[in-house]
Amino acid sequence: MTDTSLDLIGGRQRGNWIRLRTLIWLRWAAIAGQITALAIAQVYYHLIFESGFTYMVIGLSVLVNLVSMSIFPKNKRLTERKNLLMLLFDLLQLCALLFLTGGLHNPFSLLIVAPVTVSASALSLRSTLFLGASAIFLVSLLARFYIPLQDEQGIVHALEEIYVFGKWVAIVIAVIFLAVYSRWIASEVHSMSDALQATQLALAREQKLTDLGGVIAAAAHELGTPLATIKLASSELIDELDDRPELLEDAELIKQEANRCRDILHSMGHAGKEDLFTQQAPLITVVEEAASPHLDRGKTVHFETMPPSDPELPQPTILRRPEIVHGLRNLIQNAVDFARANVWIECSWSDGHVTVVVQDDGPGYPPFLIGRIGDPFMRDRRSAAERAARPAYEGMGLGLFIAKTLLERSGAELSFANGSKTQTSKSQLSERSGALVKVSWPISKIDARIGENKIPHGQNRPIQA
Repeated sequence: MTDTSLDLIGGRQRGNWIRLRTLIWLRWAAIAGQITALAIAQVYYHLIFESGFTYMVIGLSVLVNLVSMSIFPKNKRLTERKNLLMLLFDLLQLCALLFLTGGLHNPFSLLIVAPVTVSASALSLRSTLFLGASAIFLVSLLARFYIPLQDEQGIVHALEEIYVFGKWVAIVIAVIFLAVYSRWIASEVHSMSDALQATQLALAREQKLTDLGGVIAAAAHELGTPLATIKLASSELIDELDDRPELLEDAELIKQEANRCRDILHSMGHAGKEDLFTQQAPLITVVEEAASPHLDRGKTVHFETMPPSDPELPQPTILRRPEIVHGLRNLIQNAVDFARANVWIECSWSDGHVTVVVQDDGPGYPPFLIGRIGDPFMRDRRSAAERAARPAYEGMGLGLFIAKTLLERSGAELSFANGSKTQTSKSQLSERSGALVKVSWPISKIDARIGENKIPHGQNRPIQA
């Protein structure tokens, strides 16, 4: 992937995703609420405050909205810094209104947490920390400096000092708690969204490779007979051509078969064909295909087949789906990456389940992370030596998440554990003490010859667009 793709998937530019129009509409809603609250306070409760300065502060927000709507297009997306400045302006405008209308004695002072919560959900951690610190600083000033509210009789409406202090503490705690809570939830949602997007990209790539392999297999299957005939006829012509009329028939045959090859290539080029044979394969064949890119990486990969309890039970022919191949490939890659010298891939089956176990002789999973394996972007601290040995892998857990998601999509159940330090045969080169992944499918979900998954045999079918 390119750096830009990583930025998008990793969410590094998420602060640029907010549309200016969204902030403008939120500010219009805040302006309407502020005007309504002031009007009710004046008309119904007969409170007296600096109405001129108060409405001037509200008018400043109206002016900013009107300028933003006239200068920028509706779909304008602001940068991280501009979004921070917009939220900071809203915070300052709200605090100015509170200063003119009683400070923390005003019940609407709790709204100070709103800009910080928005920042925690959408902006970077640095921006949120800055805005949160600004909110705490401003609310601390409002606890001491403000213009008190009074009615027509000159009675000042104010809370007792202990209640003001309690309200200050509550607002500070709310700013911190809601910011952390919103940040945590938003990070969980964004991480899952990014990981699912990466899973879809991986599946799409594997699907393209599978389709390409199917076309190649179909080409070899469809063109095998005519090409063999051409080769035979050409050999006979080379050996026996001596202006003999009886060879004219062979020349006509070459022409006919060449035309046939042209027609087949033409049909494949327009629509393509799916080879029914490539959609299914024996279990061991699919596992070996998944492991093939990692067989020459300096580690020994052992393929083992556990005999079923019923000796007459044949090896199942399973669906050769992209999600199965890619999911197993990610598990095997992870095992090869961390193995010291050996990786074991064990296949077994019964009349009810098909199971693949991938195990290595590496250090295994950290015990405190076993319960979290499969979560996206799961990071683990590594030593400098480990980072140098595997510089391309940052331990984000994305590969295991993709494998787990794709395999579960095919109907499999996965379990993760660390192997026991025992040898089961003299031929093993090392103890199976590393990470262990067990993938198990119900036979009805993966067998290509029974039930709904049964793939019919016959002539290859054109690919439907």
